[in-house]
Amino acid sequence: MSHFVRDWLLASRPWSFSMTAISVSVGSALAALDGSFSWPLYGLSLTAAVLMHAASNLVNDYDDVRHGVDSPEVPTARYRPHPLMDGRLAPGHVRAIAYACYALATVIGLYLTATRGWTVFWIGLAGTIAGITYTAAPLKYKYRALGEVSVFLMWGPLMVTGAYFVQRQAVSIDALLVSVPFGVLVALVLLANNIRDVPYDRRQGIRTLPILLGPKKGLALYLALVVAAFAAVVAMALFGPLRPWSLIVLLAAPLAFKLLRRMAVEVPLDADAQTAKLDTAFGLLLVASLLLEGLM
Repeated sequence: MSHFVRDWLLASRPWSFSMTAISVSVGSALAALDGSFSWPLYGLSLTAAVLMHAASNLVNDYDDVRHGVDSPEVPTARYRPHPLMDGRLAPGHVRAIAYACYALATVIGLYLTATRGWTVFWIGLAGTIAGITYTAAPLKYKYRALGEVSVFLMWGPLMVTGAYFVQRQAVSIDALLVSVPFGVLVALVLLANNIRDVPYDRRQGIRTLPILLGPKKGLALYLALVVAAFAAVVAMALFGPLRPWSLIVLLAAPLAFKLLRRMAVEVPLDADAQTAKLDTAFGLLLVASLLLEGLM
C-alpha cells in the first residue's frame, strides 16, 4: 500500500465505520423482521452513511487542526498517526475530499428521497448539518460539551430509524427503542476520549462533558452507561420489543467488565479505541440476534 493511500485511509478512520455499519444493519434487520427488506436499499443506505461518516471525520480533523485544537501534544497522536497534523496531507485537499464525500452521499440521499419519501431527506440533512457543525463555526458544539449527545442521536435514533424507514417507509417506535443502547455505547467512545483528554482540553480552552462534570463524575457516568446499555437490551429481550435471542449480547459482558475494571483504576491511553471494540462486539451480537430471530 502506498504512503498516499495509507495516509488517506488513516485520515478517514475506516476502523470507525463498523459502528455505522452496525447502526444501519440493526435498523434494516428490524425492518426485515417486520416483513420488508431490500439488499439494494440496504447497500445504498450503508454507502451513504459511510460516506457521511468519512466526510465528518475528515472535516472535523480539518477544523481541529485549523483551530489549533489538535497539536503534536494531543493524546490521540501518541497511539495513532494523524496525517493532517503531521503535514502529510494538505488541509485544502482534506476539506475538498470531505465535501466530495458529502456530495456523493447527497446524490444517494436524493435518490432514496425520491423513491422512499421525504423523511430520508430530513434525516440526511440533519446528519450533514450535525457532522459539519460539530467542529465548524458558528456552532462548534464539540467544544461546548454537546459532542456525546450528538453522537448518541446520530448513531442511535437517527441512523437506526432512518435505515428502518428506507426499508419500510414507516417510522418504528420499536426501532427507536432498540437504537438507544447502541447509540449510548457509541457516544461513550467520545466520552472515553474526553475523559482521557481532560488536562489537554483544559489547556486548549475546550469545554467537554468530563470538564463540566469533573473527571470523577465523568468516569462514573461512563461506567453507569455501559451497565445501562446491557441492562436495556436484557429488559427489551424479556419484555419486548426484542426477543430472548438478544440475550446473546451478554457474551460481550466479559469484555465490558474488563474495560470497566481498567477504567476504574486508570484511564488508558487508548480508552476510546477500547470502548469502540466493546461497541463492535455488542453491536455485532445484537445484529446476529436479530438475524437468528428472523431465521427461527
